[in-house]
Amino acid sequence: MKLALDYRAEYRYERKVGLSPHNVRLFPRDALQARVVVLDFATNPSGAVHWRHDLFDNVVAQCFYPREEDHLLYTLRAEVAVEVRNPFGFLLESRALQWPAEYTGRERALLASFLTTGENTEFPPALCPLPGREMVGALAAMNQWIQANVAYERREDGDAHAPVETLRLRRGACRDTAVLLAAALRAGGHAARLVSGYLWESVSDPSERKAESALHAWTEVFLPGAGWVGLDPSNGVLVDHHYIATAVGLSAADIAPVSGLYCGEETVPGKLTTSLRMTRA
Repeated sequence: MKLALDYRAEYRYERKVGLSPHNVRLFPRDALQARVVVLDFATNPSGAVHWRHDLFDNVVAQCFYPREEDHLLYTLRAEVAVEVRNPFGFLLESRALQWPAEYTGRERALLASFLTTGENTEFPPALCPLPGREMVGALAAMNQWIQANVAYERREDGDAHAPVETLRLRRGACRDTAVLLAAALRAGGHAARLVSGYLWESVSDPSERKAESALHAWTEVFLPGAGWVGLDPSNGVLVDHHYIATAVGLSAADIAPVSGLYCGEETVPGKLTTSLRMTRA
């Protein structure tokens, strides 16, 4: 099938401000089951757009604004050919059948950054599977525990909360729960990375859908034999063809859809409005 998406984000400021270079990561990543066939991106007429790939091979539009502006606009239209995918359609090597998975020396060296645990967080027992537990069951249980115990909240901007803060508040946006799950997986000895992208038609009950047809964030864990396997703790499900990735990275900053600053001698009030429409083309 083919999905069409139309995204618009506009920042409005009370007066003109200078703008730093902005990095935009809104572009669907080509993958085995998702191929970009149409891509049309635009920003302010004064903006100069330079395309590049970052360290994680994400497509980034680096936008430069030579003059002061009172607004900042991004629009994207894309069509993506998507193959239906079973989220459990993978085979694990024997060394990944039980928790924790065993990595070879070469794998561990290449995945070193994604294994780094960072701050010392005390995780609840539900996020610390016992050694020897069946791998897929352990991952599903962790994913579902976060969905059941961390209330979902929509937060358009701002940094992701640290895992300890999300556990304290017991609520968070999708990027908060993605960071929490990645941290728990790393603490258990597994390579984990963060993913941003689009979610179309959540497989959960309509009354319980979170971030449907919206910018979204989730987690991937590297399992020998399967590669990177996606987990969505906001919805408590494994990732399938309803998820269109735009960026992967080590931290939330690496996958931010838009990052940049305005420049001025004082704070200038502003407002962000966004819209996203996803349909079958």
